Amino acid sequence: MEQYFLSIEQLNEKLHEWKGFPIKIEKIELRDKDEIRMQLNDIHYTKNTQTEDDYKGMYALQLNGSGKIQTSNAYAPLPEEMYEIPLEESSLYEYDGSQFLLSTERGVYKIERLQE
Repeated sequence: MEQYFLSIEQLNEKLHEWKGFPIKIEKIELRDKDEIRMQLNDIHYTKNTQTEDDYKGMYALQLNGSGKIQTSNAYAPLPEEMYEIPLEESSLYEYDGSQFLLSTERGVYKIERLQE
């Protein structure tokens, strides 16, 4: 499949089509890799007015729903029914028809819709 870049508005529109479906998020950030599986119930964006913490981006994509995060060899429930991805003005959004790649200064996030 051909991969192409999206605007944040196009990302938002396509992500909203996945509401109500299970998704998998893979985060590769610095030397850390996480896998999250969740039922996507809603999508929100926030603007962080205080960016003292370099970990938090200027904006954040919040994926809401119940889910679990992979720890060593097992899964544990998400601490909140939400997973947040920090975004910056320079973030890139790609889509290949089946998965999204969000590239930030800190890392890459792959979001794919799972079969039910």
